[in-house]
Amino acid sequence: MITTQLQLEDSFPLTCSRAGTCCHGKTVFLNPWELATIAQEKKLSAEEFSTQFCEWGGIKLKFNGESQFKNQSACSQYIENFGCSVHLGRPLACRLYPLGRKIQNQETHYIHEGKEFPCLADCPTVTTLPQMTVGEYLKSQSADAFETGQDIYLELVQQLADIAFELYLDSGLAASGNRTTLESWKNLGVLSPEELPKMIREDWLTELILPEIKGVENPTEFATTHSQILFGKAQTEFGNITTLGELEKASTLMMAVTLQLARSIGADAVGLCEHWVETAKKHL
Repeated sequence: MITTQLQLEDSFPLTCSRAGTCCHGKTVFLNPWELATIAQEKKLSAEEFSTQFCEWGGIKLKFNGESQFKNQSACSQYIENFGCSVHLGRPLACRLYPLGRKIQNQETHYIHEGKEFPCLADCPTVTTLPQMTVGEYLKSQSADAFETGQDIYLELVQQLADIAFELYLDSGLAASGNRTTLESWKNLGVLSPEELPKMIREDWLTELILPEIKGVENPTEFATTHSQILFGKAQTEFGNITTLGELEKASTLMMAVTLQLARSIGADAVGLCEHWVETAKKHL
């Protein structure tokens, strides 16, 4: 796949044409803060919104609306001749479109697929719109808070993976000759997005996707509070276990939780899992 990397000063006709083509046939993930934000805009609880409009364990928006563009289903939040019904609460993926975002060597890069700007094919009317730099576009979309939330959850993914590592490598489990835990990790990595949530206990899936955090609109505070909830739960549940069987179950559970959160921010869960398995093997 060809991708084109952009700098903040690069200029394109990035103002939305409001044609709605970007609301059809896409994959839009929601991290827990984005789910809480979009549910609030919909005037629903996060649980209600997730049940009605999400799939893959609550991390992906349903695109099950009527097809209005190239026989592709519309986002569940799209209203014909109006647009997004939750525009103010839309997630980062929608704010950035048609740009993608990747973190490499602790630097943020903005990209789009192909050599030609995608909207020129799908929304040719954008050529009549005023051009903006990437930096101006991000500011116009109020993307900064959502980028901050995404980055904090990326850090949390690694911190949760560290718990899985500790339960395996620092507990005596690996030293006992156990290798089935790494096989379980590997198997989790290749599960489909529909199957992975089924491997997570309901109480953990709820705390991961639907944390009880009220009245917090700042992504930093929300994600920090969420981290404390998850770490507290792990400490309470795993702090005193001693048997090898319990340790294996706990490590596998934490890896499943980690991969689910990784998917919610659009990370390559398969690649991450392969990396973590190989990293663990080097410490045996």
